[in-house]
Amino acid sequence: MTLQLRAARAAWRPFAERKRVKRFIPGFLLAVLLAVPVPALAQRGQGWSVLAADTVGQGRNVFTGQIGYPGLTLGLLHGGSDRVDIGGKFSFNWGREGLVDATDEGLKLQLWLRIMLAKTSNVSFALTFQPGTFVYFPRNNTAFGMVFPVGFVVGIPVGSALTLNAGIDIPFNVYIGEGIGPVIPILFGGGLEYFVNNQFNVNFNLRMGPSIFPRFDDSAFTMEALAGVAYRF
Repeated sequence: MTLQLRAARAAWRPFAERKRVKRFIPGFLLAVLLAVPVPALAQRGQGWSVLAADTVGQGRNVFTGQIGYPGLTLGLLHGGSDRVDIGGKFSFNWGREGLVDATDEGLKLQLWLRIMLAKTSNVSFALTFQPGTFVYFPRNNTAFGMVFPVGFVVGIPVGSALTLNAGIDIPFNVYIGEGIGPVIPILFGGGLEYFVNNQFNVNFNLRMGPSIFPRFDDSAFTMEALAGVAYRF
């Protein structure tokens, strides 16, 4: 082991000393799907979303803001077509990429792409891509890196005012020059959007699971729990 790798390993000790996270089994996602009453699925919410699988609508724009852990995120989405949204996100974080043991401040800037794969009267499916870059400031140091998050989400309308979502996110990220290298989070969870009217919703999203550190043969618990609002114009 080189001196550089030993130094990086020591800097990452809060994660390396944790026991390996056991396999995360997202059985509650299936429970969410089964718990939705079948008659309620006849109505498709308000026809748009920012957390589920419906796009915001061709030519429409949505501003969204969320706060919680790991930080504060502001985003803007534009409906490029009925099936594709494109936009961007800016985040100020106080938790390093959702790692619950790393309370480091940082900034992150990302593109935001959503592609609706399929849609029926009962459910819709989408992929999300959010590539970008970040900088964190641990222990009077500076850590740079890049993120390449990919996600799959299922949207489930419940009546006209509520839409649920369930999905898996893999916010893959790579640290540059700190000896940490790639990190592979595998996060499962769900969320909801409550529509006050056709233009405005309040929302909550939860994802959790392990982040795997291949270079150290280790893992650490990761969580994203964010509440916010979205406004379509």
